[in-house]
Amino acid sequence: MKLELIAFTQRGNALAEQLAKTLSDHGHQAFCTRDGLKAEAWAERAFSRSDGLIFVGATGIAVRSIAPHLRHKSTDPAVVVVDEGGQFVIPILSGHLGGANDLAREIAALIGAVLVITTATDVNGVFAVDQWARRQGLMVCNPERILSVSSRLLAGETVGFFSAWPIAGELPHGLYPVSREDAQVVLDLHRPEEDALWLCPKGVRVGMGCRRGTPAAALRTLLEEVLTQEGIPEKAVYALCTIDLKKDEPGLQELARERNVPLLTYSAQELAQVPGNFTPSPFVEQITGVDNVCERAALASGGTLLRKKTAKAGVTVALAMEELHLTWKEHL
Repeated sequence: MKLELIAFTQRGNALAEQLAKTLSDHGHQAFCTRDGLKAEAWAERAFSRSDGLIFVGATGIAVRSIAPHLRHKSTDPAVVVVDEGGQFVIPILSGHLGGANDLAREIAALIGAVLVITTATDVNGVFAVDQWARRQGLMVCNPERILSVSSRLLAGETVGFFSAWPIAGELPHGLYPVSREDAQVVLDLHRPEEDALWLCPKGVRVGMGCRRGTPAAALRTLLEEVLTQEGIPEKAVYALCTIDLKKDEPGLQELARERNVPLLTYSAQELAQVPGNFTPSPFVEQITGVDNVCERAALASGGTLLRKKTAKAGVTVALAMEELHLTWKEHL
């Protein structure tokens, strides 16, 4: 996670600096970034560019600082408060979807502090579907349905669950397997019935090819068209993939930036070694040295081909789904 820390006293600053270093040593990008700003101005800036905010100081200051910037539980960053003495760690915003609860757990373990979590599912030891989804790298596409699922589980009722992919381990208490049509929680690439909570993996690789100089608008148009036809949400795309001859293609680079996904490139030799039956093109092979770019690039790291090559206006698009490794163990 990209984390920004702020403190308000000499003692708090010392703890924030040490905590930023420790969190960075444990795989995060953590920085103390106050830069002379008042707390509210700092929070406004941090909200727009970071995954998590850590206030080292009073909870009241943190609450007043973030209040004007709250938007939605699905987009707000994680916010955690640590008192300047390092005695208590309190997640106060985006506990599950934003990862504040897990971040607070990590911080408490690192500094030997008392963890204070108030989320109802955590307090009552009930399965939190949104927290589990985040840990599995899944998107919650309709977060407004989280409350109905959590409320049923907190009331001791059961919830029907369907997944289009196998999940290792035993279903958590309160969940039971049902058909897609009867489920209250559906894990699938495609939208379920209106009243079901929809979990979707961000695991679609888009293989793309294009003529030199093709603008991003043309690439975007065909990609959106194909995703719509397949009923796949745009946010499910996690990478654009192509041949290394196109690594400097401005249109592809711009599209990757727009979608905040990497542009992954492969050599002709690497693409030729991808197993499978692909749509051949003698012209493409003459230019690139491999008979197909988009389908092979989409499957370059394995998975399942969802959509074979679609060509339009000098652009080709194919879709593949990466292999998922899901487990129930991480719901604890």
